[in-house]
Amino acid sequence: MGSEGAKDVVIHVTGFKKFQGVAENPTETIVNNLKDYVEKRGLPAGLTLGSCTILETAGDGALPTLYKILESSTAATNNGKNEQIVWLHLGVNNGAVRFAIERLAANEATFCCPDELGWQPKQHPIVPGDGGISCTRETCCSIEVILKFLKKKGYEVTISNDAGRFVCNYVYYHSLRFAEQKGHKRFLCMFLPFQELRKKLKCNL
Repeated sequence: MGSEGAKDVVIHVTGFKKFQGVAENPTETIVNNLKDYVEKRGLPAGLTLGSCTILETAGDGALPTLYKILESSTAATNNGKNEQIVWLHLGVNNGAVRFAIERLAANEATFCCPDELGWQPKQHPIVPGDGGISCTRETCCSIEVILKFLKKKGYEVTISNDAGRFVCNYVYYHSLRFAEQKGHKRFLCMFLPFQELRKKLKCNL
């Protein structure tokens, strides 16, 4: 017999370490403190915080950890647990003035500066076998619903169709590709306004 009833939702979150121009990455602060925050504040019924992981701000340097936790997160559903997996990738846009929910990722790495391992690709396909740099992959999350919900909460937020071509996009593309291969499509990327977060993090988390 198959599983019955609504699936529990398990959210896995990633952030990044420092990179050029951002000596203290606020996503690292958020992710490192998220479990303690959730323990104090709680979550709605049926919603669980899974892993909280910090990735290297480097293209290929982030992948070993990323794939390890992606595989680990899907193991529970493969073992028969009645769960829906959601992956939330947090990244920083140094010039942003509001939160941006990323609709899609592009199969292109064109880094504006070297990553933390010194790699600076130009028009490099992230996965060469996926049809070149024009290929994109899109989240199946209902981002319009998420946008409406966040706006009701008073957040300055928008939907973006361009995640840039740096490490955030690189990781997001790999995640979406993995999700499609495994049948888990609830992956989402959100870019955070760095200057505003830096102010708020002094008082929160």
